[in-house]
Amino acid sequence: MHTKEEKLEAFGRLLDVQERLRVECPWDRKQTFESLRPNTIEETFELADALMKNDKKNICKELGDVMEHVIFYALLGSETNDFDIVDVCNAQSDKLMFRHDFIDWTGWKIADDRMAVNAKGQVVYKDELDNQQTTDGESNSNIPSTATQVESTWEQRKQKEREGNKTVLSGVPDSLPSLIKAYRIQDKARNVGFDWEKKEDVWQKVAEELEELKIELAKEDKANSTKELGDFLFSVINASRLYKLNPDNALEHTNQKFISRFTYIELKSKEMGKELKDMTLGEMDKLWNEAKELEKK
Repeated sequence: MHTKEEKLEAFGRLLDVQERLRVECPWDRKQTFESLRPNTIEETFELADALMKNDKKNICKELGDVMEHVIFYALLGSETNDFDIVDVCNAQSDKLMFRHDFIDWTGWKIADDRMAVNAKGQVVYKDELDNQQTTDGESNSNIPSTATQVESTWEQRKQKEREGNKTVLSGVPDSLPSLIKAYRIQDKARNVGFDWEKKEDVWQKVAEELEELKIELAKEDKANSTKELGDFLFSVINASRLYKLNPDNALEHTNQKFISRFTYIELKSKEMGKELKDMTLGEMDKLWNEAKELEKK
């Protein structure tokens, strides 16, 4: 792969291209934070699609599109003297170093003048500096050894950040899709100890929410049925999290599977000279099962 020098050169080239487009391209000249937002959302979902399909060529392409948007926003920030790409990169580096306090950052540069590296090699705010030197051979019992422990430490450090999240759940973006948001809410609560003691216990909650949903559906009460459906879905997402399954990925696999099988039915119906709406449910079900069998080959 490429050297660090080549990577820096390529990044600098992209910066130069974007800066020139901002000056010479009519479309680029008219863009604002607000106008770019829908495109950024679309590019992010296109990247998510490529990641889901493990399409390495398109992952590379879509990463470029997302990166271009990051650079564009930084360029817009520089035009109003609020921030530029250097501020973006430095702020992210400082944040990562601060949250990974179990790594020794001695000798590393801190861009935020409110922060420094203490005697233990941890990034801290200067008003919290501890000048006591660690003793030789001292071990840090708080060093996480698993990814789960790192996530827990991450949440704790977030709470200590200046201008950071004031509450555990305030860091979950309002605009996240509901399914992903539910997972993130539950995961953040888990990181501070709010979780089931045994993952198997969640199934009682799932069953309970399903029964409550059935009761409201039987009453044909749409408002309460909607509430109970939300509770049921939330409990299923909770179960998937406890069993370390990603519900969004799982649902997307099912979406793609359904699209593939239904498209097979549609194509076969055309070969038979029939419109889908004219086929019986039994005929469509037969073709559906054919599609399932083809997936096994």
